[in-house]
Amino acid sequence: MIQSPEHFLMELRGKVAVITLNRPERKNPLTFESYAELRDTFNGLGPDSGARAVVIHGAGGNFCSGGDVHEIIGPLLEMDGVALLRFTRMTGDLVKAMRHCPLPVVAAVDGVCAGAGAAIAMAADLRTGTARSRIAFLFARVGLAGCDMGACALLPRIIGQGRAAELLLTGRAMPGEEAHQAGFLNRLEEPERLLDASIAWAEQLASGPNFAHAMTKSQLNSEWDMPLETALEAEAQAQAICMHTEDFRRAYEAFVRREQPRFEGD
Repeated sequence: MIQSPEHFLMELRGKVAVITLNRPERKNPLTFESYAELRDTFNGLGPDSGARAVVIHGAGGNFCSGGDVHEIIGPLLEMDGVALLRFTRMTGDLVKAMRHCPLPVVAAVDGVCAGAGAAIAMAADLRTGTARSRIAFLFARVGLAGCDMGACALLPRIIGQGRAAELLLTGRAMPGEEAHQAGFLNRLEEPERLLDASIAWAEQLASGPNFAHAMTKSQLNSEWDMPLETALEAEAQAQAICMHTEDFRRAYEAFVRREQPRFEGD
């Protein structure tokens, strides 16, 4: 079952695990501890957790302002190369944990979504947002490369190479309407409706074929660098496995009876 985290909030709403980054007075920045705890949390969010989908959002009208200037950025200046690499690998491990989490992950993005916050939203499977969202991969503005937390791999696949290059090289903020048009945000909602709408979408996913959703996520990750022939064979094997599940049988039987299928992930 879901354990109570120390550095953010998490609750189970039905079958949806809702993660709340909860430092609203500073626009929900990350610390060394919250990075690690988020990584461990996503690594633990599987079928045994009781959740079937995840929503991550920020408190107080902002998603996440990135790494805390005082608690992360300052200390990084005092680290040697080994310690710096240990930190950057840990931030990448959070992205890995989100991508390899078998549950669909929805990021509900409002207000500031910058730096590592933008990378976390990017690592989600789906993203909702508002017109007042501002997504900024601002690493270049602080003297860093845009290749952070998988941005050079993931972002072009979401919004295209040209748009990704612009955002990563300039660090400019992308407003919510533009982010929606570019495909970074799947849906736009009014701020007061954002969380409820995101949870409703996650509930819809949670009621679906959980085993098959996990297979879809796995294939989306693994097929990036496959030739078409290899991808077709991988998908043939994956789908054959899904066809052997009780969920598939129940869906067929429900169709025959003209009923809604009930998926149990087996």
